[in-house]
Amino acid sequence: MATNLETHSLPLKDRVAIVTGSSRGIGRDIAIHLAQLGAKLFINYTSSSAQADLVAEEINSSASPDSPPRAIVVKADVSDPAQVKSLFDSAEQAFGSPIHVLVNSAGVLDPKYPSIADTSLEDFDRIFSVNTRGAFLCCKEAANRLKRGGGGRIILLSSSLVGALKPGFGAYTASKAAVETMVKILAKELKGTSITANCVAPGPIATDMFFDGKTKEMVKRAIDESPLCRLGETKDVAPVVGFLATDASEWVNGQVIRVNGGYV
Repeated sequence: MATNLETHSLPLKDRVAIVTGSSRGIGRDIAIHLAQLGAKLFINYTSSSAQADLVAEEINSSASPDSPPRAIVVKADVSDPAQVKSLFDSAEQAFGSPIHVLVNSAGVLDPKYPSIADTSLEDFDRIFSVNTRGAFLCCKEAANRLKRGGGGRIILLSSSLVGALKPGFGAYTASKAAVETMVKILAKELKGTSITANCVAPGPIATDMFFDGKTKEMVKRAIDESPLCRLGETKDVAPVVGFLATDASEWVNGQVIRVNGGYV
């Protein structure tokens, strides 16, 4: 009986959530956390199919053997409008339910950490294509298709670099600043739908993307800049996204929540 009560009290019980870029890093832990809150998950990846499968297996292994899977893996490039539409189509069809939650976690940066003067146009376009165009396409689809009247949540991942303004991250930070502006306007445009739209902006988090191209000195500097004297972990971010995905967050709308231990 206790187990049954726990199941029925899950805040996201049977709500459908899409988490882009969820094969690894922050997106992975967000997907697993939302599943623990009761959500049915669409695990999205662009290139890491094996890692995405492992995330789905971890989620599905906790369900009863005779129940349908609670996590499904779908490959989609968020910068491609046709693939984003197909991602939403697949989510609706697979679970026979409207989508409640979109978490856009897909993102890239330039691990060479160049100055703006030394950033190639190719790298600039690649970063904006995934980080900004991808967020726009996911928001556009979600704004038209998420469940209205309650439970609809759009959550975009930004970065605390928008506040820190560190040299070497010009294109990346600019791409995320655009996302933060977009989500604030989107929240107002969704008036009357009960769909909320917010950003979560992590500081330095110990993921493959953070470590890529960084020297030991660069990592140490990031740790030294933190009042808590450590890098963040994915588990520091996932519960904040989880809160924003639930009904408890209804009065939080059009906001950017920095999750960075006081980094900025």
